[in-house]
Parts: sequence; structure tokens; C-alpha cells
Amino acid sequence: MSFYHQLGALFASLRPHQWTKNLVVLAALIFAERLFHGPSLLAAGAAFAIFCVLAGSVYLVNDLVDQEQDRRHPIKRHRPLASGRLSRRVAAVGAAIFVSFGLVAGFALDPGFGVVALAYFVTMTAYSLKLKHVVILDVLIVAMGFVMRAVAGALAIHVAFSNWLLLCTLLGALFLALAKRRHERTLLAEEAVEHRRILGEYSPYLLDQMIAVVAAATLISYALYTSAPETVAKFGTDRLIWTLPFVLYGIFRYLYLVHRKEEGGDPTRVLLNDRPILVTVALWAAAVVTVIYHGHR
Repeated sequence: MSFYHQLGALFASLRPHQWTKNLVVLAALIFAERLFHGPSLLAAGAAFAIFCVLAGSVYLVNDLVDQEQDRRHPIKRHRPLASGRLSRRVAAVGAAIFVSFGLVAGFALDPGFGVVALAYFVTMTAYSLKLKHVVILDVLIVAMGFVMRAVAGALAIHVAFSNWLLLCTLLGALFLALAKRRHERTLLAEEAVEHRRILGEYSPYLLDQMIAVVAAATLISYALYTSAPETVAKFGTDRLIWTLPFVLYGIFRYLYLVHRKEEGGDPTRVLLNDRPILVTVALWAAAVVTVIYHGHR
């Protein structure tokens, strides 16, 4: 296979369609009221790009570890490594280059940001090698990856991160991770254990119970955050609670897709391909920005 084909396969293995997950890095920019502050915008943009590079290197490591299992998966077998379009050597060299660049850039941006970026890569690599085989801890680690993104985004623009922001991020990410596990478990059915042993520890019923608990906790946490006295005092308005219906609809729509349409295996594709969810996220973001930046009485 030609050098250019290998480069194309390497880029595809970075999963650029998944980079929307790194938008969590920008959360602090919005909620710290720095959205229209030039230096903060540049720092947040750099932080986003760095996490895209680091996340891509993690995907490469994961694909290297799971190459044989992915070949037995009806969807993952089409990935460049599993399908043979990308050689293991090119993938390994690419991962080393990307992670080195990402970490150097991260520490150059801000030492605190660099530490969190390093912690993210180490944690996600440990997940790929071992932790994804530990029941319950596997989904918690995935969710913590989003929390690290949120913390890193705050450090990049030198603002304090809110515990409310971290809690809502953790619960929302955990909801998506559990929904993904459910999709994998139902899609592969009896062959699930052959693809990944940990899936044998879950049943659709258990996952449904966990999803219900986390979905409720996510909604309650967001409602409490938007109506908390410190939130009202910070933004000078009590109208952030008005954005709750968008969160309600988004979660209910996602549950509908998981249970009735058998989707949820790739949250990013659901976000980009399901028009109602895409519109809901856009309206929620617009409402949040409007309330925060024009809400001071």
C-alpha cells in the first residue's frame, strides 16, 4: 500500500468525527463569561486542538490493542488497522509522534493544563490496556475523561472550575457511556463476550437500571445548578433554569434512540446525524449564551 494511502488510513484512525467530544474543553470558556475575550478564545482553541491530537493518539493505542477483537466486530472490523489498510508500525509511530507533540504543546500552553493533559493520556492508555476490562470502572473511566477535558479547559484560560460543572459533565458522560455499553451488548448478543469479556458482566436489564439512575441524577444536578443561589448571584439572573427543557428533551430523545432505534453505540454520530438532537443542542447552547451574557439585571 502506498505511503499516501497509509497517511490517509492513519488520519482516519484518529477518528476526526469523534473530535466533537473535545468541545467539552470549551465549557469553562462559556460559563466563565470569557466567550468574547480574545486571549481566552485563542487559549481555549489551542486547548481544543491539543486534546484532539491526544484523543487521536489514544484511539491509535486502543486500535493497536484491540486489533484482533475488532476484526470480529460487525462495525469495528472496518477500522483501518482491523481491516489491514493501516500497518501496525505506522500506527505505533504515528501514536508516538502525536502524543509527544500534544504533551509538549500542552505544557507550553500552561503547566497546569499540561499536567491534566498528561493525566488524561495516561488514564486513557491504562483504560485501553487494562481498565476497560474492570466492570463499572470501565464506564467511570470513560466519563472521567470528559471531566479531565472540562478541568483542562478551565486551566487553559486561567479560571476556577465549578464543582457543578464537573458533576454535570461526569453524569452526562456516564449516561452516554452506559448507553454505548447497552448498544454493544444488544448488538453483539451472545457473541458479546467473544468481542470483549467485560460485556459478559453486563446485561441489558442491569444497564437499563444504571442508565435510569444516571439520567435522573443528570437532570436533577443540572436543575439544581441552574437554580442554585451561587449560580444566580454569579450570572445576575435566575433564568438559566429556562434551559432545562432542552436538557430534558435531549436525554429523552437519546433514550428513545437507544431503546426504539437501537442506536447509541457512537454518541458522536448520533449527535451529528440525528436532527432533533442536533437542533436541541444548538438551541440549548444559544439559550445558555443568551441568558449568561445578557442576563445581568
